[in-house]
Amino acid sequence: MKFKIITTQPEIYNSFLQTGLTARGIDKKIIEIEIHNLHDYAFDAHRSIDDTPYGGGAGMVLKVDVMDNAISQIKKQDTKNKIQTILLTPQGKKFTQTDAKRFAKLDELVLIAGRFEGYDERIRDLVDEEISLGDFVLTSGDLPAMVLIDATSRMVPEFIKKQESTQEESFENNLLEYPQYTRPETFQDKKIPEILLSGNHAQIAKWRHEEALKRTNIRRPDLNS
Repeated sequence: MKFKIITTQPEIYNSFLQTGLTARGIDKKIIEIEIHNLHDYAFDAHRSIDDTPYGGGAGMVLKVDVMDNAISQIKKQDTKNKIQTILLTPQGKKFTQTDAKRFAKLDELVLIAGRFEGYDERIRDLVDEEISLGDFVLTSGDLPAMVLIDATSRMVPEFIKKQESTQEESFENNLLEYPQYTRPETFQDKKIPEILLSGNHAQIAKWRHEEALKRTNIRRPDLNS
């Protein structure tokens, strides 16, 4: 699967591309990540990508003609792929595990990581979907782009060696994950549940499901609404 990021600060991705499972996924050619500097698609000698907002106000607004040029040029590279273009913005739909699974079935995602005051409104007409990480504002869309890539990559076959580990985690079947324990068996007078020492896998599975239900009802009752 390919991820293509349109950004104003490409250097922020250096560590992300060279670390952990992301680096392994790239090395194994399970995923591919391209970074595109929006300045490279500008039309003037100053490589201008933004301008002052009509009507006045603070900040600078990303230009629609430059963004259209970037998206068009990038899409021309893979005309046969199933491509989805995502605008990362606080005004978008809140990103979920369901979205990660959906995106993982595509051939390619183009992610627009904005900055400054915001986007020219007409940029919204150039994309397929608008995505937000939540009800807060960041200085740019680059961290959301990395989060979306990380969550989506986990759903791509072979990205995680033991794929079954993605089938019993939070948000599967609208449940939070059950409690997990490891050694030491007792810590500060807190002992792990006896059922986990029983060796009865059917009873352990039943306990885990009940604990997942309990935890979800307490912490995230909205998941079952």
